[in-house]
Amino acid sequence: MVRKLQNRERLRPVDLARGHGLSTQAVRNYEEAGILPAAGRTPHGHRAYTALHAGALRAFLALVPGHGHRTAASIMRAVNRGAVDEAFRLIDESHAQLLDDRRTLRAVEGALRDLGSTTAPGPGAGSGPAAVSGPGGTFIGPLADRLGIRPATLRKWERAGLVCPRRDPRTGYRVYEEAAERDARLTHQLRRGGYLLEQIAPLVARVRAAGGLEPLEAALRDWHGRLSARGRAMLTGAAELEAYLRERG
Repeated sequence: MVRKLQNRERLRPVDLARGHGLSTQAVRNYEEAGILPAAGRTPHGHRAYTALHAGALRAFLALVPGHGHRTAASIMRAVNRGAVDEAFRLIDESHAQLLDDRRTLRAVEGALRDLGSTTAPGPGAGSGPAAVSGPGGTFIGPLADRLGIRPATLRKWERAGLVCPRRDPRTGYRVYEEAAERDARLTHQLRRGGYLLEQIAPLVARVRAAGGLEPLEAALRDWHGRLSARGRAMLTGAAELEAYLRERG
């Protein structure tokens, strides 16, 4: 609860807004949403904020880059109603999500590394009439053998749009050329990492749109950078939230 204000302690909405590039209406909205504690009132009915409100605003704005607006708002509302354990649970969930995102990134990088090291056919893969359909292509059986999966799995991936073999015009057999084999190997690696087909589809589509794996390296570097920035933002948010909690007492 906000204690009674002395004149020298009063801050106007504009005083809070100015330092953060906000409008005074935004400050009022944050109070109404419970992100800031309820303000006291002057004898004339004007809102009178204090250093406590300034600390709450700093904490909220510091939490947003790491946790997102919705979660940051929920954290502050929990703190302001005295449910600190609820706020900590929300913070823990954000950290767990960041860890999960890091694991996903590692899985994607691992899949791409494995893909680069396994694109060459194994010994004897090109022998016999059923091994290849022509230059740069292979049939479903040999590809399934190389991946250690059943042909039915490749057909399932095809139905999901993850692998797009062409059809041999003479026989009607599926022919997996370089791009289709790449997509099959990438899908295989990610499935081994526990990812669902619907989670894999956007990555395969991105590889196709880029025309190969090389352009994806820039995206992975950017992904690393964004995760690092998010982790650092969480630290900054934690420091400001801790300062606010100390001020609340």
